[in-house]
Amino acid sequence: MENNKKIVIAIDGFSSCGKSTFAKAIAARLGYIFIDTGAMYRAVTLYALEQGAIRDGEVDAEAVVTLLPEINISFSFNAERGASDIYVNGELAEGRIRTIEVSNCVSKVSSIREVREKLVAMQQQMGQKRGVVMDGRDIGTVVFPDAELKIFMTADAQVRAERRYAELTAKGDKVTMEEILENVISRDKADMERAISPLRQAEDAVVLDNSYMSVDEQMAWFMERYEEIVKC
Repeated sequence: MENNKKIVIAIDGFSSCGKSTFAKAIAARLGYIFIDTGAMYRAVTLYALEQGAIRDGEVDAEAVVTLLPEINISFSFNAERGASDIYVNGELAEGRIRTIEVSNCVSKVSSIREVREKLVAMQQQMGQKRGVVMDGRDIGTVVFPDAELKIFMTADAQVRAERRYAELTAKGDKVTMEEILENVISRDKADMERAISPLRQAEDAVVLDNSYMSVDEQMAWFMERYEEIVKC
């Protein structure tokens, strides 16, 4: 389908709902730019871990803020993966940001006001020309409250934990199902209860519960709503 009208598509929702996978597929389908905002927060968390601002799971907020001017985040398309890789200060960080250690700390790091201000400003700049798909926790409520299409994704916690467990074990990570489920539940709580930009559904967002939907079913659901908007 061809349509010259470019819009901003904001995808928010709980962890391990497949937001990034869904957003990448949408971007590929429409020829839009995909910006993985969750990966950006993971990148800051990774850098903070490597620089000692996080020790034994405890985040030193002041130390993280001090590091912010040093952090440069960029994306580069990887033809082999058919997706963009994230770089921190010019170094590939795609695999390193997906570890359980980063997962356990990213909600705490993303709750730091200065971190959110820095990354939100970067995200807004990236989306100025429209024709972008962004996923995260506050895209439709904070980053792009005027996005033409807002989607709020959710899925059963057990289903999300099973997906995450399969993803990590496939990469050789030594994790347990119990550990992953605990992480999913604790991240939900932290994301919804944080003082700054908590996870919440925008009033004009449409809800997608993909607990038992195939990839094709999700795309069909999306295209129906997308076509309604661009035809207006």
